[in-house]
Amino acid sequence: MTRLRRTATAAAVLAFTAVAVLGFAGPASAHVTVNPKEATQGGYARVAFRVPNESDTASTTKLEVVMPENAPVGSVSTIPVPGWTVTVEKRKVDPPIEVHGSQITEAVAKITWTAAGDVAVKPGQFQEFGVSMGPLPKVESMVFKTLQTYSDGNVSRWIDEPQPGGEEPEKPAPVLTLTAAAPSASATPAAAVASTDDDDDDEGDGLAVGLGVAGLVAGLAGLALGGLAFARTRREPVAKS
Repeated sequence: MTRLRRTATAAAVLAFTAVAVLGFAGPASAHVTVNPKEATQGGYARVAFRVPNESDTASTTKLEVVMPENAPVGSVSTIPVPGWTVTVEKRKVDPPIEVHGSQITEAVAKITWTAAGDVAVKPGQFQEFGVSMGPLPKVESMVFKTLQTYSDGNVSRWIDEPQPGGEEPEKPAPVLTLTAAAPSASATPAAAVASTDDDDDDEGDGLAVGLGVAGLVAGLAGLALGGLAFARTRREPVAKS
């Protein structure tokens, strides 16, 4: 009986381990992503498009990231990736975008990275492509439809947008969630400082008044003692020689 229980326990552990390994190694985790996944509206963000190579026989030679049309960004710069060339395409926007007080009539439409020589992302590897962009629009999220081209000519189209409350699509596009900027807290500290200053002034005024009263009392006491001493001197008989 004991041997049977041990055998059943070992089988259960092996089954659980197999399920866990297969679950974590599923293809859903190997799509192109943007990291970090959150940024603040109105600010600038430094993100990286992380590109894993899903093929067992071919390398990733090109990455195309399409900027969302409903969330235009006026300023985009890329971080150099050794061995890769980058091109940035722009498009007209109306109304213009305000960047550092200037009105910009163009926004970035697409960023393309292309491998040169033997630097392509090989099977079992991944590569990150860094971007700095902003000011970020006041929308809830930015969806970057992405095309990943392999050396054998195959193209993975990561263009499916997420559906609220739905399951993850088969070819999900990278999504950057944008959160509203926190309200400015400058007014509250200023009021607190003003209140503190007022309290300090009140305390200083009270201390000054107290010291003044104490000085006046001490002065009156001194005058009284001086008067008594003078009167005593006058009452004392003068010694004869």
